[in-house]
Amino acid sequence: MKVIADDGRIHTSFNQVETRTGRISSLEPNLQNIPIRTELGREMRKFFVAGDGNLLVDADYSQIELRVLADLASDENMINAFNNGDDIHTITASQVFGLPVEMITKQLRSRAKAVNFGIVYGIGAFSLAKDIGVTRKEAQEYIDNYLATYSGVASYMNHMIDLAKDRGYSETLFNRRRYLPELSSSNHMLKSFGERVARNMPIQGTAADIIKIAMVKVDKRLSDENMKSKLILQVHDELIVEAPEEEAQKALQIVTEEMENACKMKVLLRADGAIGKTWFEAH
Repeated sequence: MKVIADDGRIHTSFNQVETRTGRISSLEPNLQNIPIRTELGREMRKFFVAGDGNLLVDADYSQIELRVLADLASDENMINAFNNGDDIHTITASQVFGLPVEMITKQLRSRAKAVNFGIVYGIGAFSLAKDIGVTRKEAQEYIDNYLATYSGVASYMNHMIDLAKDRGYSETLFNRRRYLPELSSSNHMLKSFGERVARNMPIQGTAADIIKIAMVKVDKRLSDENMKSKLILQVHDELIVEAPEEEAQKALQIVTEEMENACKMKVLLRADGAIGKTWFEAH
């Protein structure tokens, strides 16, 4: 109730320079923090309703950080999997567990997904074992098999640490830097942290840059085409536009097109979109 503005709506404030990765953050209230992973959390999205005569158009990047990783690492196996439209987690599971694709169960796919995302964040065998409920030895095998399959990723990870040590910073595909004094620390924990950041900052940071480029392009295109639709919220890899009912279909097409063409990489970007009266329906 405290934050309802004069127009009867609740508006958040965005901050461009708060996060270390370069992502936009949101405060008072934080609208990027609406839960999605649980059934009950998802229900909360029913509270977000388009104005009279309008609909919400929601488009979400599909696995953008893994696509960025495939591009930055120039990993042929991963690039091909994405560009062929394959399910990356199923393909990874097939390679890591040495099974044909049709034998990959939900549980194996879910484990491969944890490995895929864990690698981006520099996860170790101990943490991975805890996350997916296997022994440390098994987790280490998964990581080793993963790095053997995606050898481009393995050499990229090592190269990024060496490069950051030489330069004193990591940078994104668009040359945005994060300085890393931690890399020269004598404290083992701090140094390890610096190495993790050196690996994942270019990935997370590039994904953050891409969504910002997409936002600028979406906004410009809606304006160029004299549409009443407006970009109203960004949540990590997701853009939400409020559009008059008669414009919603066109707005969805514009948002997905601009997101998918935000930048040219070796990997195709993919955005999945939907339309609904509430945020719940549009996701």
